[in-house]
Amino acid sequence: MLDRAVADAFGYHAVQLGLPEIDGLRANRMPHRWVASESTIIPDPIEMPPPTDELISTLSPDLRVALHCDFDALPFPNQSLDLVVLPHSLELARDPHLTLAEVERVLVPEGRVMIVGFNPASLWGLRQRMGRGGQRLGIGARTALYLPRAGEFLGYRRVRDWLRLLSFEVEGGRFGCWRPPCETERWLERMAWMDRVGERWWPVLGAVYFLVAVKRVRGMRLVGLVREQARRTSAAPAAVANRRRVAGD
Repeated sequence: MLDRAVADAFGYHAVQLGLPEIDGLRANRMPHRWVASESTIIPDPIEMPPPTDELISTLSPDLRVALHCDFDALPFPNQSLDLVVLPHSLELARDPHLTLAEVERVLVPEGRVMIVGFNPASLWGLRQRMGRGGQRLGIGARTALYLPRAGEFLGYRRVRDWLRLLSFEVEGGRFGCWRPPCETERWLERMAWMDRVGERWWPVLGAVYFLVAVKRVRGMRLVGLVREQARRTSAAPAAVANRRRVAGD
């Protein structure tokens, strides 16, 4: 889905924030592309290891992986980027709302942001809550977490509301992965039917959601007939009362 979405995004500068293990910009054709990692995030024992030279060599040849910055203070000028991709970046960000506000600041008008996130209203989200509850009760061995322990899952509607508050217009959203979290490949194959029917019968319960939003800059100015009418109204003479008495009054 990322490949299809970024292939239709045009411009000059594109940035992916976080998770360099996913090359979200590989299908994009912008001349300047970067992957940024957050320098202040605390490593989690169950998270993927940090990117190595071997991993970086597997990415697109013209993709630059050289940025280390705080996502809530991006080192880009205002309105300088055409595309920002956030693969699970809001969930692991120190301040997800401020990160989204920074994305709005650095995007040009009509620029796009693409967000991938885990859906808390899904079987995966339920399994994650059970795992955290089990760890608090001291039974973590039975309900071990397999998703990142750090951060917070942000609901689909919550992210949409944040985008609207920041003057974004949501172009589209999709859900995916309706299978329950299984430990073995055998059970994953047995549950494959849930992916086929889930998109039709319970789409909003997918484990992962994907959002595309466009930055809109709205303004107001008088154009065409409206401006001409305003000019005529402002140039019309003012009425003055006649103080002279007319004969016969």
